[in-house]
Amino acid sequence: MVSRLIFTLFLILILGCLSPETALAATVDRPILTVELLQERLKLPEQNNGNQTIDLKHLEIDLRSENSEFRDRFYSLLQARLTRSSHVSLDLSDSIVKGSFDGSLLALRVPLYGQALSPLFTPEELEQLQRDRRRISQLRSLSRLILDESQLNNVSNLKLAVFRSGLILKNTRFLDSVNFNNIFFLDRVEAQGAIFSRDADWSETRFSQPFSLTDASFGAIARFRNSIFFDQSNFARVHFKGDAIFIGSTFENTVNFHQAQFDSAANFTRTHWKGNADLSQTHWQDRAQFSKSDFDRALFLSEATFLSNITFRESLFSQPVNLRGANIWGLMDFSDTRFSHSAYLNIAELNFDSDRATITGNPGQIGKILSIPTLQGNENLLQNLVRNFRIQEQIADANQIEYQIARLWQQELGDRFRGIDINTAHPETLAKIGFSPQQVTAILNYRKQQPFVNSNEILNLDEIDLATYIKVRDRLVFRLPISLFGWFDMGLDWLGLSLLLWLSCYGTNFGLVFGIGLLTIAYFSGLFWWIDRDRQYLPHQTLPHLGESLWMLGSFIILSTFGLLAIFRNSAQPWLTLLCLATILVPLPTCFLGSLYRRKFESESFELSYFVEEGTLRQLRLAIGRLPIVPRYPLFRERYLPLLLDRRWNWLNYYDFSLNNLFKFGFNDIRLRDTHLPGEIASLVWYQWILGLLYITLLFWTLSRTIPGLNLLIYLK
Repeated sequence: MVSRLIFTLFLILILGCLSPETALAATVDRPILTVELLQERLKLPEQNNGNQTIDLKHLEIDLRSENSEFRDRFYSLLQARLTRSSHVSLDLSDSIVKGSFDGSLLALRVPLYGQALSPLFTPEELEQLQRDRRRISQLRSLSRLILDESQLNNVSNLKLAVFRSGLILKNTRFLDSVNFNNIFFLDRVEAQGAIFSRDADWSETRFSQPFSLTDASFGAIARFRNSIFFDQSNFARVHFKGDAIFIGSTFENTVNFHQAQFDSAANFTRTHWKGNADLSQTHWQDRAQFSKSDFDRALFLSEATFLSNITFRESLFSQPVNLRGANIWGLMDFSDTRFSHSAYLNIAELNFDSDRATITGNPGQIGKILSIPTLQGNENLLQNLVRNFRIQEQIADANQIEYQIARLWQQELGDRFRGIDINTAHPETLAKIGFSPQQVTAILNYRKQQPFVNSNEILNLDEIDLATYIKVRDRLVFRLPISLFGWFDMGLDWLGLSLLLWLSCYGTNFGLVFGIGLLTIAYFSGLFWWIDRDRQYLPHQTLPHLGESLWMLGSFIILSTFGLLAIFRNSAQPWLTLLCLATILVPLPTCFLGSLYRRKFESESFELSYFVEEGTLRQLRLAIGRLPIVPRYPLFRERYLPLLLDRRWNWLNYYDFSLNNLFKFGFNDIRLRDTHLPGEIASLVWYQWILGLLYITLLFWTLSRTIPGLNLLIYLK
């Protein structure tokens, strides 16, 4: 008994010291494949769904150099049988292959050039061969050559390796290198759970039918350079222990790398992904290269983990990239990357720390294509992104992220107003939005004990299923009871935030702010010109002549056009911006004008203009602290003279006055007289002056956020 126990412990120790492949081989007793057994299996293939299968499962196949006689017979016998018909498959499942395995020796060697290719294949196989665009271009290149006799002989010797049969490698263990280089597979390749202990070369290979490597393991370098996958390819849960090389490969259909693990470098440079690419929950311990690659459909990197750098330099994305829940510990580089109008990076719940990781891209572009649907749960991520771009001195991208934060906060405030509060909603309201009577009862019982704080609490109720929650989640809000003052304060927050978003993109767009200024100056200048020149009860000499009217109308149209162009070019919501601007500029001035023209001003002054200018100097001056009315002190009042209405250039004075009030600088010190003045005009001027204070504050705030150096404090961590 003791000796048996010692022997068992010794056996366990020996198996533990062996590699997993060798240990597993030692525990399973497999018959060794001989020439006689191979001939027997070739004569009596298995029938599987109407197709013949050469059964070489659960065998030990020795292809080492010291067994060269068997190796040569193995390749010759199998090659003769497999190339005879396309309705036969080779099954090496659960077998152990010792020595180098060369799959090209089992393929049919056919001429690459000429008409000799056609009689060897069925029409279906020829159609599949025609799908290889690289072969077609190669033939066209050869046809354009001026060939002499010797060259024609060389071309006729070019061969194409075609594997007409299916290949099944489920749980097959290759203890040495594997070569499937430059082979065209016309049938399925199934290698689920296969183990490649040494280098595996699948370069220049074409897979016409679905290709599966699910749960496979590559112990050394896996080469798929310049390969083409015409149908679906499945690399789910594949373990790449060595370098994974997919340089120049093309995936014509969907490809699945779900939960694949890359222990070493992975190179996908110049790859073309024409179908959806699922790389979710993948694990990358070393660098990953996707430079100069094209992604025609969606790329899924959700919950992927990148412990080193990942590069997408000069790549093209035509559809969204999903990075939800991904973990980034190194550099993610999107420099010189192109994104179509429908492409963006979904980075919701991304685990990213700006102290140890970096996201980089083209300045002014990368911030615009980062997308986060909700603010809840992403606050720290957004702040880390702002810090990330400020460290790289990409101020425009940092401002873009802050604009997203403000937009999401505005959206959340709006949802609080519009949404149904689950803590105060009436049972009938809950039933109308989609809850069943049992679910409504469960909600009422829960909120009697404590209020709902977030969505997780409602999902914890046994009566609430996920389908119901998905149906009602956009209409529900979770908030504690709010007082009337709280509602008022929340409304002010929403209004102020909305104004900053609509009028300046939250201080991130100087072009938008400047366009609003141009439109406002044109509006008020035209308004003051009209009030000053068209006074119903004064002599007709106040009316402008035709030339001045045309100049004023033309300048108004030009400034308004430039302002509108700037708004539509820079604003994310131009119509809301114009609506907001119209709400500020139109109602009050309209009321003032209506009141002014409804009554007769009886005590008009002999001074025809309502505006006066300081006549001692004509110079460009700042007017930040200047009030829009003339001073009271007589010696100063003497300097101010009425505008000269008979001058052809007088219309410029009204623009100068609006510049003084709005931009706080001008060429002349033009003010409003304080005698014999209608109160409506004074109110209108003071209204513009107050708007000017708010505008210049908004302008300086925007400049400080968009031009480095104006406000260094905002760039500190």
